[in-house]
Amino acid sequence: MSDMIRKPVSRVTAPRPFREGLRVGLLFCSLPCLAQQRPNIVYIMTDDHTAQMMSCYGHSPIQTPNLDRIAEEGVRFTHSFVANSLSGPSRACMLTGKLSHKNGFTNNEHGVFDGSQQTMPKLMQQAGYQTALIGKWHLVSTPTGFDHFDILQGQGEYYNPTFIHRDGTRSREQGYCTDIITDKAIHWMEERDPDRPFILFVHHKACHRDWLPDLKDLHEYEDQTFPLPANFWDTWEGRQAARQQEMSIASPHDMDLIYDNKIYLPGDTSRLTWSYLNYVNRLDSADRRRYFQFHDSLTRVFKSNPPTGRALTEFKFQRYMRDYAKVTKSLDENVGRLMQYLEDHDMLRNTLVVYTSDQGFYMGEHGWFDKRFMYEESLNTPLVMRLPDGYERRGIVDEMVQNIDYAPTFLDMAGIPVPDDIQGMSLVPLLKGPTSPSGGRRKGAWRSAIYYHFYEYPAEHMVRRHYGIRTERYKLIHFYPHAPADKDKTRRPYIDQWELYDLQTDPSEMHNLYGNPKYRKVQKQMHRRLRQLQREYDDPIEKELQDNPSTL
Repeated sequence: MSDMIRKPVSRVTAPRPFREGLRVGLLFCSLPCLAQQRPNIVYIMTDDHTAQMMSCYGHSPIQTPNLDRIAEEGVRFTHSFVANSLSGPSRACMLTGKLSHKNGFTNNEHGVFDGSQQTMPKLMQQAGYQTALIGKWHLVSTPTGFDHFDILQGQGEYYNPTFIHRDGTRSREQGYCTDIITDKAIHWMEERDPDRPFILFVHHKACHRDWLPDLKDLHEYEDQTFPLPANFWDTWEGRQAARQQEMSIASPHDMDLIYDNKIYLPGDTSRLTWSYLNYVNRLDSADRRRYFQFHDSLTRVFKSNPPTGRALTEFKFQRYMRDYAKVTKSLDENVGRLMQYLEDHDMLRNTLVVYTSDQGFYMGEHGWFDKRFMYEESLNTPLVMRLPDGYERRGIVDEMVQNIDYAPTFLDMAGIPVPDDIQGMSLVPLLKGPTSPSGGRRKGAWRSAIYYHFYEYPAEHMVRRHYGIRTERYKLIHFYPHAPADKDKTRRPYIDQWELYDLQTDPSEMHNLYGNPKYRKVQKQMHRRLRQLQREYDDPIEKELQDNPSTL
């Protein structure tokens, strides 16, 4: 553990919003009392990490012992979903407890998060919590509601990354991004006021593309052959939008052999893109030489007998999986460091530890990488929690939860009233006992369906706009037409297609059942439930499409 996390603890004066919170009656006892009664919260979120690559979920080809520890000592959610499978929008949903059309950040291409709006960190800050954000922000605007932040610029860099500090200055830090974020998180906990509760957001860049590993892990997993998913060679029959995406491992345009798989002529980096070189050139000369020596050796083997056709696609898949696994290994180790700090400082009894990702990711399913679609691999996100004293639930939680639920859950745990305009549901009723409760915030019952809406098109990977509903067994999706102006840009036909899946008989979502007479009754019920959720969440998209489809 580095020297930077061994500095003596300093005390700080409670900020003005906290003192005002006392006067308006949000807090009811002394600070030491509150520190004991109200739990600390450590929220760890990665980028593009998926449940298929987390061993506690049962089917991972790699081991993640430190992530598994959180699940083993707490709970593991098996039906954890996002509301919009994209980095920035997912983060906005988490911060506000609202769906994208309500928080205003619908897509990465044109979105700027409105920091003046109500957010969960602001409410916690006003109620006396110390708030800190370290790592990836990716919401364009300056973070608000945080006493402290150290954020990566844009997507951030794996090697020697640049951080933006709360005072507006920037600094380039030496080291591997995942290590540095963990160092900063531990250092902030060392420097905080121990007499006040805190919420700490630890947002990692991993496991985002370009999957650049810590140099010490370059040779990891090189002897491992990863199994192809059963639907790796999916032809997307009956699914028009799935056919027209640009996230295919087989496609040289979508997954580039040079940019993504780092295969180039030894000693010749002339074909490497500027953005790729910008990442690798951040290394000092010795580390850069070490990096290129490793990839030169891979390229020599490849060039000696270059594969073609399906063999080339499988080669790309193996390189993708190995790089992703290496990045995940460092992530898991750093989660272990953070957990060890909490244990060594006797903080686990009064701390909620949450681990999740901003969405899931495709590890070759349907022949893909990336996310965006409402299909299971990207709709689903890993979620494990280690609970503070007083919360007795252990093991599997199989109720359907969403990332809009995090904000009301943290507020509820902290004893802070949950505003009525928050659309998520507090998970506290699910965590208080060993059995599944029937209670929830909305109408006395837990949700039986979740709503999803993806907006970013035309954009990278060219996944069409769509919305839908998922119940325990069925899923209904509508890929809806894009605007005429967008058609001029993309020269692609409109897609206006509904898809229906029976997740019990077709968990891989290979067979679109929409229009199948055997499912006529189910289809009608799903449409009705979709309209109910859209009314409840105040998303007018179906009405807008009916009223004036040519303008969307």
